Amino acid sequence: MPGSRSLFAILLISSFAILYSSSLSAATRTAPARASAGADYIRALAAADRFLQAWQGEDVETGTVLLSSRAKDKIKRDELERLFTNSAPGAYEIEHGKLLRRGCYEFPIVLLSGSLKKTQRRLSNIIVLNTGHNDWAVDKLP
Repeated sequence: MPGSRSLFAILLISSFAILYSSSLSAATRTAPARASAGADYIRALAAADRFLQAWQGEDVETGTVLLSSRAKDKIKRDELERLFTNSAPGAYEIEHGKLLRRGCYEFPIVLLSGSLKKTQRRLSNIIVLNTGHNDWAVDKLP
C-alpha cells in the first residue's frame, strides 16, 4: 500500500505545519494594551506618591499642600493630623491607576503598618485631579 503511506505522510506533514503556524501566531500575539501612561497619568501618579510620602513621613504640612480645596473643606484639621500621626505608617503600595474622567485618576493603594510579628494591610484608594496649569492635588483621602 504505497499510496496510503504517501497519504499518511502528507497528512502528518500538514498537521505539523498547521500546529507550527498556530503556535507561532500565538507566540507573536501580545496582551491587549493598557491605557497609555501619558503625561497626565504620570503627573497624577507623582502627586499620589508625594502625598503618600508625606503620610509615611508624618508630614502634615506637605500633605495639606497637596490636597484639593474640596478635600481641605471636607476634613477637619485635627482629623487630618490624626491621619498623618495616629497610624504610625510603615509603607505603602500604589497600584495601576485608572482614568475616571479627563484630569482625574483613581489609584488603589495599600497602607502597611505594624511590627515584625504582625503587619496590618489597609486597602483604600486615592483620587487625584488636575486643578489647572498642570497642578495635581489629592481630592479623596485614603
